[in-house]
Amino acid sequence: MLVTSLCLTFMAVCVKLVSDEYSTLEIVMYRSLVGAIFMGIITLYQKGSIKTQFPFEHAWRAIVGATAFGLHFYSFRGLPLATAVTLNYTSPIWIALVLFVGGLLQGKTRFEWRLVGAILISFVGVVMVLQPNIQQEQYLWGLIGLTSGFLAGLAGLQVRRLGQLGEPEYRVVFYFCVISTIGAGMLTVIGAYMPGSDGIAFHEHSPRGLVLLVLVGLSAAIGQMANTRAFSRGKTLLTANLQYSGIVFSCIWGILIWGDLFGWFSWVGMAVIIASGVAATFFGATAKKTEKTLKGKT
Repeated sequence: MLVTSLCLTFMAVCVKLVSDEYSTLEIVMYRSLVGAIFMGIITLYQKGSIKTQFPFEHAWRAIVGATAFGLHFYSFRGLPLATAVTLNYTSPIWIALVLFVGGLLQGKTRFEWRLVGAILISFVGVVMVLQPNIQQEQYLWGLIGLTSGFLAGLAGLQVRRLGQLGEPEYRVVFYFCVISTIGAGMLTVIGAYMPGSDGIAFHEHSPRGLVLLVLVGLSAAIGQMANTRAFSRGKTLLTANLQYSGIVFSCIWGILIWGDLFGWFSWVGMAVIIASGVAATFFGATAKKTEKTLKGKT
């Protein structure tokens, strides 16, 4: 998940740098297209197969995931960036809530409260770093941002399910990229004819733009592979909590590239995020040892 956060924050840097040359839908389409080509090459190199017995599960994961980051990008139109990012980072909390409700419905009494607590503390750290604010007229936009976080959580759980079904990382990412390319491409053409649009579906490329688009696609694909492995093989709540490391990476990129400055309150928030991630890792390791001990006794 740490590799995921590093790759996806680097992707966000490239998106910001190239956003003056392409529309948001174009960037999403090219990101997915480059990812699909890259994953196709990886599949051939590993002598793998894209044949799957779970087409509907892949389609559901792609639709939910693409809708999640689509709503996330769209929320930027009516919300301050910090607020939009904070609302999207509610996804681990939604994951914890879904697992808790699911456990109750299935009659499971065991629930990892310490990991859930670490997630909530991490979110407090996010709020401290970003210091979001929202006005009364922005409530609808806030709901859109919150929905993006909820759908991102569902997408993470679906990735976990695909891993449990035995689907390899490259296949999960490949289908996500293919379906996202088709969907974003169709929306790009439709969007060119919407009111307020410049009427151009696909803008001309420049050497700078092409390089950035390729970096967007490659970093997204590598990040998604790492994300898929993390959710499919790791402890779900621990993995979800480590997503918050993306805030720290984002701040580092901002300092290195744009010379962003942060007050002491933000630095304390980053320390809280790191500390909760370490605590969650410790709790996860402790829980795993306990499970092995109990199995050994039985």
